[in-house]
Amino acid sequence: MFFVKDLHHTILLHPSYFGSRMHQHIEQKLHADVEGTCSGEYGYIIAVLDVIDVGVGLVSVGNGQAEFVTTYRAIVFKPFKGEVLDSVVTSVNKMGFFAEVGPLQVFVSAHLVHPDMKYDSAAANACFASADQVIEKDTHVRLKLVGTRVDATEIFAIGTIKEDHLGVID
Repeated sequence: MFFVKDLHHTILLHPSYFGSRMHQHIEQKLHADVEGTCSGEYGYIIAVLDVIDVGVGLVSVGNGQAEFVTTYRAIVFKPFKGEVLDSVVTSVNKMGFFAEVGPLQVFVSAHLVHPDMKYDSAAANACFASADQVIEKDTHVRLKLVGTRVDATEIFAIGTIKEDHLGVID
């Protein structure tokens, strides 16, 4: 699920950037540092919407760098157990398939695929196939998250397509 959150990030700025364009450098560095990263607590930081406060810079003794604690507003993506998401299949093997939902990679085990679908290794591309559906690389699939595990810098997820209204999206 997507949220708009107010977050904090500490930026170290070299003395060569002190001057009239200092706030622009801080904002550029903030975007480069946090966009596309994953925080275990908040999820994936998709985009920085705006900088709320740069804070007062504290000069470090010894190297002259200034430390700014910035407050910013960002769009974050945090998946939850039970959430239904649309994804794109990235790889298929006999154990199941991997699908991507934006930055999140989800594994769907062969045991969590509808019983009518069987793994077909004889096909040109490895796939799970039934009478009316085929799941292969680049197929759009609607899945439900049955579990997530959060590390400090990454989120792992397990999904299913065994329930009603889940599976290939036309």
